[in-house]
Amino acid sequence: MGEYFIGLMSGTSLDGIDAVLAEVSAQAFALRERHYTPFPHELRQRLARYCFAATVPTQVLGQLDAELGELFGRCALALLEKAKILPRQVRAIGSHGQTLHHHPQGVYPYTLQIGDPNRIAEITGITVVADFRRRDLAAGGQGAPLVPAFHKAVFSSPEENRAVLNLGGIANLTLLPKDLRQPVTGFDTGPGNTLLDRWTDRHLGRPWDEGGQWARAGKAVPELLEALLADPYFRLPPPKSTGPEYFSLAWLEEKLQGFRIPPQNVQATLAHLTAASVASSLKSARPDRLLVCGGGAHNRYLLELLAAYCGCPVETTASYGLDPDWVEASAFAWLAWRTLEGLPGNLPAVTGARREVILGGIYPAG
Repeated sequence: MGEYFIGLMSGTSLDGIDAVLAEVSAQAFALRERHYTPFPHELRQRLARYCFAATVPTQVLGQLDAELGELFGRCALALLEKAKILPRQVRAIGSHGQTLHHHPQGVYPYTLQIGDPNRIAEITGITVVADFRRRDLAAGGQGAPLVPAFHKAVFSSPEENRAVLNLGGIANLTLLPKDLRQPVTGFDTGPGNTLLDRWTDRHLGRPWDEGGQWARAGKAVPELLEALLADPYFRLPPPKSTGPEYFSLAWLEEKLQGFRIPPQNVQATLAHLTAASVASSLKSARPDRLLVCGGGAHNRYLLELLAAYCGCPVETTASYGLDPDWVEASAFAWLAWRTLEGLPGNLPAVTGARREVILGGIYPAG
C-alpha cells in the first residue's frame, strides 16, 4: 500500500489546473482521483499576455504568483473533497506551477514557474514540493523535459521499444528501449498544440480545434511545411528543450511572409508540422509503438497524421493504464514522492545535466 500524493499541473495551453490524487510506492503508481479547475477568463487573458513575454512588470509577476498559488491550493482541496480524503492523509503535493518563461540557453540559463507554493501549503495544510526544474538547470541540464523519468517508471516494457509522446503546447518525446540496461532518452521535438491552438483562437475565436476538424477540412501546403521545418531548432541534436516563447504566433507570421494561404490551409499545415517533426525525431529510434498523452491525444486528425508519418502503431496511454489527460499531473505527484524519499528525479541522458539530482524545494505543512 502506497502513500497519497497530489500532483498539480498547469501547462502552456493556459486553460486551467489538472490535479490528481495518486497512491505512490517504490513498487507501484495508481491514480485514485482527478479534478480540473479552469482558469477564469480574465485570469487566462492576463496569463496569455504575460506568459512567455520578454518582460513582465514586477508588480504583475508578484500578483500572478500569489493569485495562482491560492488557486492551486483551492484546486487541491476540491480534489480531496471529491476523493473524500482528508488533508492529513496526504504526504505531499507536487506542484509544477505555471511556466512564465523557459530559457535554457545562454551564460545564465533560467526557467521560471509561478504559483506560490507557500500559499498552497498554507491553504491545504499539506507539505508542498515545487520548483522542480531549476535544480536540473543548476546541474547543467535543460530543466526539461522532466516527465520521461515517470514515463520510464510506468510505461517501459521488456518486450518492445516504445516511445511516449506528450502532446501539450510543446511536444516532448521519451524513448523507452526494451533493453532496460540502455538509457532512456527524451527531448522536446517542437510545437505540439501551441501553434494549432493560437491559430484557431485567432481565426475562429475558439481555444482549440476540436478533434482537428478544421485542420482536416483544409489542405496542407508543402512549400510552407518545408519552410517551417527549415527552422534550426529541428536540426539541433538532443538534449534540447523549447517553449511557446519560441514557437509563437510571431514565429509563424515571420515564416508566412511571402505566402498567401487561407487560414484553414495554414492550420492543416501546422498539424503536418507537429506530426512531421515528431516523425523526424523518431527516425533513428524506430520504436515498435508510439504512446500519446496530453491534450493532443484528443485530436483525431493529428493522431492519424502521426501514424502515417511515423509508420508504427499509435495509441493513447489509456491502453496502458493511464488516462492521457492526467499523465503530466501524475508525473509531478510521483516526482514529489521521489524528492521526499531523497531520490533523484531527472535523467541526465534526457536533460543534459552533469549528474542525477534531487529536484524541487520543500515547503512544510507547518
